[in-house]
Amino acid sequence: MPVVDLPLGELRVYRPELTRHDDFLRFWEENVKQAEDQPLNDITKPVDYFSHKLEVSKVTYDGFLDKSPITGFWIRSRGKDGETPTLVFYHGYGGNKGTVSDYLGWVMLDFSVLTVDVRGHSGESFDYARYGSGNMLANITKGIADPSSYYYRYVYMDCYRTVKYVMSRDGLDLDRIGVTGVSQGGGLAIAAAALHKGVALSMPCVPFLCNFERAVNVASAGPYLDVLNYIKTHPDQEATVMNTVSYFDCMNLAPEVRAPTLTSVGLVDTICPPSTVFATHHYLGSKEKELAVYPGMGHEELSIHTERRMDWAVKHLIG
Repeated sequence: MPVVDLPLGELRVYRPELTRHDDFLRFWEENVKQAEDQPLNDITKPVDYFSHKLEVSKVTYDGFLDKSPITGFWIRSRGKDGETPTLVFYHGYGGNKGTVSDYLGWVMLDFSVLTVDVRGHSGESFDYARYGSGNMLANITKGIADPSSYYYRYVYMDCYRTVKYVMSRDGLDLDRIGVTGVSQGGGLAIAAAALHKGVALSMPCVPFLCNFERAVNVASAGPYLDVLNYIKTHPDQEATVMNTVSYFDCMNLAPEVRAPTLTSVGLVDTICPPSTVFATHHYLGSKEKELAVYPGMGHEELSIHTERRMDWAVKHLIG
């Protein structure tokens, strides 16, 4: 097996120091308050789907602060009686919410599903935010000179507001809300679970946005290279950049996660280096947590792990 990071024995004990500052928790408490105080102004419209067995709606709500329209699909079995558990899906960097058929396996298991487009990617969610320095045609560097104007400040709180939207709906069990996603979606699942205490289960797959300081220097493909390229062209801002991303590092948010958490990691992942995932897993505050390690797997989601996620979701949210 090619070596793209530390040997497995070292990965199992890799636990770098957290990089969060003294005002880290206060920073997020203030953002959460703003996200709670801001009305959702949500609109839910039925979608004419070809199967009468499904209830499908297009959902739109105001994004954090700037009211960017955040769009998603609400999917559930038609005529389902009683309160149902819900899974929120976040997608990968550059991706989108996909199609309704992508989630039929989860609906068949009796979950309601909300899948949303992250602002500014290839889906239907717009990005009205204005960013300062750092815009190098890459979302990850937008506003990277200041935590208060950084792109992922808006995204993390949009994700928080997604959970808020779920909790505003009727016919759901508000004690059974899970979050999941692959790559960027995995990082967003960690962030949502850390920031919104209504999340009862988190299932991040090969999560992005973890252990930034190492990721920027070890990743050999993917978005982290855009951060490295920004630092290369602005070497005087290296400390400023690393200060900003420390507030959005899922490794730093991990201690705030309380929900049971299943994480996957591929040992030949060149986009999200395995060490960054191990580090984040080690810091999770969850009493129940599991890291599914896949030798030979790169930056991907294997069907065997999809079934493992389903097993966890059924166990923790259905029983």
